[in-house]
Amino acid sequence: MPALLPVASRLLLLPRALQSMASGSPPTQPSLASDSGYVPGSVSAAFVTCPNEKVAKEIARAVVEKRLAACVNLIPQITSIYEWKGKIEEDSEVLMMIKTQSSLVSALTDFVRSVHPYEVAESHLDEPCS
Repeated sequence: MPALLPVASRLLLLPRALQSMASGSPPTQPSLASDSGYVPGSVSAAFVTCPNEKVAKEIARAVVEKRLAACVNLIPQITSIYEWKGKIEEDSEVLMMIKTQSSLVSALTDFVRSVHPYEVAESHLDEPCS
């Protein structure tokens, strides 16, 4: 079974501004006191690949039920190209985009590692940007 892959499968955190850019909304200037109650750096997104849709749905449901994430989007049929045990590999996977509070990232990471079927659950955590 392949590992949680070094590049395509890392848990990568993005600042809220990048999320709004991805949604097509214009980014707003961060402020500590905004009408929305948003505090810069308080919201993160994690990207995790799974071997198939069944596994992705099981993990997605569990993180939402455990309140480790507000929402998980599943993107089917991505292609991951990576190095594993000295060889270049290519696999079809499902990408989970997990939207969470930055304060929950550690618990989310621990939970995903505990239930993920890949041999090595590698993660890369970047500090959320303000």
